[in-house]
Amino acid sequence: MDVRALRYFVEVVRQQSFTRAAEALFVTQPTISKMVRQLEDELNCTLLLREGRRLHLTDSGQVVYQRGLMILQEFKQLEQEIGDINQLKTGELRLGVPPMVGMQIAGSVSAFRQRYPGITLKIVESGGLTVQEAVLSGSLDLALTALPIDDQLPLNTLTLMRHPLCVLVPHAALWLERTSVSLAEITRHPLLIFNEEFSLNRQLKQAFQREGLTPHIAVRSGQWDFLASMVQAGMGVAILPEPICQRLDKQSLLWLPLESELAWTLGLIWREGSYLSRSAQAWIDCCREYWPGDAPTLWV
Repeated sequence: MDVRALRYFVEVVRQQSFTRAAEALFVTQPTISKMVRQLEDELNCTLLLREGRRLHLTDSGQVVYQRGLMILQEFKQLEQEIGDINQLKTGELRLGVPPMVGMQIAGSVSAFRQRYPGITLKIVESGGLTVQEAVLSGSLDLALTALPIDDQLPLNTLTLMRHPLCVLVPHAALWLERTSVSLAEITRHPLLIFNEEFSLNRQLKQAFQREGLTPHIAVRSGQWDFLASMVQAGMGVAILPEPICQRLDKQSLLWLPLESELAWTLGLIWREGSYLSRSAQAWIDCCREYWPGDAPTLWV
């Protein structure tokens, strides 16, 4: 059913005149008449009867008029909601964030919320590899994760920030005079590391393999604060991004630069060639503004 035909019919009934309805809708009177006839043909019934200058609704016409009022109201509401989405007054953004990343994006989340208070932000906390899978499956719009990702995956990326990696050690005499730690030396100590769902775990594993080294992994965890507690308890050493280490207690822990070209590079990912909601596009734009020095030119 053509919504215009229904709108024209309802206006004719309201105005009790084809001519006045045409003037109200800024169309010609023949156009109104043609559309009402088409509606009657489509419904296979007579809707209006003429008696002189008066128009009377048939039983079918009465039903179509009452239903038409409701349909047009719903359609108007639909247009309003679509308009609100297009103007970013409402909407939803599903964002994946690994646990370590939350503190790094608090500022950008705050800026986004201030700019678009009507958008519902749903944040899912999981490891980098897990949020990658969620983006690929479509259950998340976007995710922050450690880069680089597998270049065979159909994902677009936008680099946001880079931080060095540090080796977290106990505040003990063994480490006090040290200025850095190599991967080879780490293999002589129990290693406390993130579990398999974290991108950083994969990158470290590849780095050890490139140098022909096999670390002794003592503990795996998805929580950086738990790994730090285990280091403090003397269970081994851990490799963490520098911003994480800066939040720890300097009286009980030390962090030394890792002798490696590895860095904790964070970026946005989203499915290549897929539809991006207005909310998702707004988040990307907001991130590019928040990290203008790190974010390269984006090609979509």
